[in-house]
Amino acid sequence: MKHCNIAPRGLALLLALLVSQQTWLLAVTRGPELPNPGNVGISKQEQEQLGLKVAAEVYKQMPVLPDSDPVSQYVQQLGKKLQKVIPQQYSWPYQFHVVQQKEINAFALPGGPIFINLGTITAADNEAELAGVMAHEMSHVYMQHSAKQMRKSTLPSILSGLGQIAGQVLGGVGGAIASIGGQMAGGLLSMKYSREDEAQADAVGAIIMWKASYDPRAMAEFFQKLEKQGGAGGPQFLSDHPNPGNRVAAVEKEIRDWPHKNYQSNDQYFAQAKQRTSSIKAYTAQEIANGAKQGLWAQQNRKNNAIPPQIAAAGTQADSQAPSGNVVNVSYEDIRPSSNFKRLNENGLSIAYPENWQVFRGQNGLTIAPPSGASQDAIAYGGVIGSGQDQNASTLDQATDDLIRSLQQSNPNLRVEGNPQRITVNGIQGRSVDLIGVSPVRRNGQPLQEHDWLVTLPSSQAQQGLYYLIFIAPENDFGRLRPTYAKMLDSLQVQ
Repeated sequence: MKHCNIAPRGLALLLALLVSQQTWLLAVTRGPELPNPGNVGISKQEQEQLGLKVAAEVYKQMPVLPDSDPVSQYVQQLGKKLQKVIPQQYSWPYQFHVVQQKEINAFALPGGPIFINLGTITAADNEAELAGVMAHEMSHVYMQHSAKQMRKSTLPSILSGLGQIAGQVLGGVGGAIASIGGQMAGGLLSMKYSREDEAQADAVGAIIMWKASYDPRAMAEFFQKLEKQGGAGGPQFLSDHPNPGNRVAAVEKEIRDWPHKNYQSNDQYFAQAKQRTSSIKAYTAQEIANGAKQGLWAQQNRKNNAIPPQIAAAGTQADSQAPSGNVVNVSYEDIRPSSNFKRLNENGLSIAYPENWQVFRGQNGLTIAPPSGASQDAIAYGGVIGSGQDQNASTLDQATDDLIRSLQQSNPNLRVEGNPQRITVNGIQGRSVDLIGVSPVRRNGQPLQEHDWLVTLPSSQAQQGLYYLIFIAPENDFGRLRPTYAKMLDSLQVQ
């Protein structure tokens, strides 16, 4: 009897061990699986539409190779290899395009558009490193990080200078997806991911690479190489993709129990693409910013038939919803504010403004400007109002400094006049600082100097939240408009 009592327990233990070992062996054989990205409350269709609209702004703001170029075609084929391993129910209509920029960078937009700088292809020592950058960006789309940032109303930052509304908003890039002044690109192009997002994109990107038979270590090693380069191009990429920690060690930990694979090595197409990049004109970030102000890239991309039809259509739709006009030759007499004010009450915010000016609404901000002082591409006169959160700031001073740094990072021509000063707006303690940049208004073919008055106020609606107001005008007209702007600011009431 005693023997019979032991046997079942021993058999049960043996079976449990066998089942456990079988489960472990099955997991090792199958390897890692991509996680469920979850539901962010913004539909897939809405994210895809938004991504196309912002992509249309990229083609206005940056020189992009036509998709027919051999380098673009190589990058697209590599992207398809990576996309094939993603389960259909979680995949997106990924697009891959190449920006003619020297600096090392890449960025992803909601719904699938991904842009890779020429400098990134040049810097990659092998195909696996390039695949790692692309898998990392694809993971941001897969995990819907931009949409999640939108839900948090992340602090917007502005690309290409305060006067340039279209496309202001990558690298981050930086911030809220909707643009100021009604453009959908606002904030997105300069979106800065959190370190948590970066760690997640590394982990998901490693799985995509492994499934596509690329060594996941190459992704972390490429990022590590950028960190060591310092001023040789790393800062721009890493400022948009903050290091979540020791990337190499983190990826090593992720993959240590994955089944071994014979990873893909370089093929002739990678070498051909790298060789081809040396014969393509590449521009610095400063040259691109200057060209965007002149409308150079929009013209060049149209001439080269570089704009994909669905992106061009999305851009046309966005343009039809934006303020019309041309601010290049506008003057103070064209925008002179009325002495009579009317009041705007919207979403817990109230402000008075000249009755002959108009309100242009974006998804995450407002522009109040004279009709002839704002266009679909720029704002020369008026005020921008927005709100958001800075997850990395514990004080208003720090949040203000972060916003200024982000502005300067996107626009090297922008400089700060003095230090932020304390200001009181209807009993709320805020910060005030003047910035000097380049206006879209031109005289004798030359752009005027622009004066931007930035005011930040803490928001009681969200932790680490703030409101920001930016009053804009050419320097030679700002003095006459400052009393109007001060009256608008004094009228501001927020809940």
